[in-house]
Amino acid sequence: MFLSKKMAAVFLAVLAAPLFFSAGVSAQTVSEAVSNRRATLEQELAALEREIEDQRRVLAERQRERQSLERDLAILDAKIRKAKLSIRARNLVIEKLSAEIRGKEATIAALIRKIDREKESLAGLIRKTNEIDSYSLAELVLGNQNISEFFADLDSFASIKAALRDSFRELESDRAETENEKEVLETKVSEETQLRQIQELEKKRLEEQEGEKKKLLSISRGLEVVYQKIILTKEKSAAEIRSELFSLRGSAAIPFERALEYANRASRKTGVRPALILGVIAEESNLGENVGTGNWRVDMKAPRDTVPFLDITGRLGLNPDKMPVSKKPWYGYGGAMGPAQFIPSTWLLYEARIAEATGHRPPNPWEPEDAFMAAALLLKDSGGAKGTFAAERLAALRYLAGWKNAGNRAYAFYGDDVMELAEKYQKQIDILKGS
Repeated sequence: MFLSKKMAAVFLAVLAAPLFFSAGVSAQTVSEAVSNRRATLEQELAALEREIEDQRRVLAERQRERQSLERDLAILDAKIRKAKLSIRARNLVIEKLSAEIRGKEATIAALIRKIDREKESLAGLIRKTNEIDSYSLAELVLGNQNISEFFADLDSFASIKAALRDSFRELESDRAETENEKEVLETKVSEETQLRQIQELEKKRLEEQEGEKKKLLSISRGLEVVYQKIILTKEKSAAEIRSELFSLRGSAAIPFERALEYANRASRKTGVRPALILGVIAEESNLGENVGTGNWRVDMKAPRDTVPFLDITGRLGLNPDKMPVSKKPWYGYGGAMGPAQFIPSTWLLYEARIAEATGHRPPNPWEPEDAFMAAALLLKDSGGAKGTFAAERLAALRYLAGWKNAGNRAYAFYGDDVMELAEKYQKQIDILKGS
């Protein structure tokens, strides 16, 4: 019977649609493996974090002691131990993220296969629907053996059309779900790469600390008097501090005295300690090797940052193609500007306040004074003006990772490093005040 055969073919097409469910089996297997591995990693990470906190307490206790060879060696030992533990902990976090990324990739792959199968099923349904629609009522009636079969076929055809509508809706839902999974994956990859960048910086710091320890060990423990003389000779004079160059990201280095002047101005406007502002700018200057080598056409996210960037450079009368911005890493976008490393869209959020504070209209992200003010304002908004060690360290972490990720232990190194730099600059500031 002619029509019934076509109906059978259509039903075969409809029945083919649910085949995509088998694609979820492999994704589910990967998801279970990821969950098991995550649980193991979280246990190892918790143990490491307890050890890191122990070393942080040792550091705090030792730093309160009178400066001596034994005390400084103990501090270096604690720093090196904490750095090694932090590197191990971060490797676990990166491994955990990598496992989650693999799980997301498997989910996305399964969703894509599901969409492809849905498309094939839809194509079959549409072809069969068009074939049936091409027959006249007389042909349909004559093609059936009896009237009851004719009306049964019509009912089946109506069901197929309803299934076609449902399939379109499901396909749209699958597409939206895949886009969401891709966004989550991009965020995970971005976070992992940022952790790897911090990892490299911490390894450099560790090498410096181990080198410093070797120098201290070259001095006999019994020659404390000699060591005290070395400490005195290491203390910089006010003149040396003033002339010392302060490195900036995306801009030329400036004398420390001028950097301190900008930090003092920003501090008076925001209440954030000058040494903390200097610490953050110095830390930003040492992060990464892609500073100033990027191009806005290639490295910025469009239109989120490209449009504001053209607006900023246009109002400043600058050639956008000649202004240094950070180069994008393989995972995402660059485009951060100047010493404070603000992306264009964030700079616009602070531009009016920076202009109000510096009197520069419009302010320039590559101008050190404006950059220092921008950093101070962001630190103030992050709680840095409270002045306590904990508040300043948290503000530094928020400067790096935002409020959401500031509590992530994997970023703790950045906060510790900024506070160590702030302590260094506070000592220099105190020397200048006493000169």
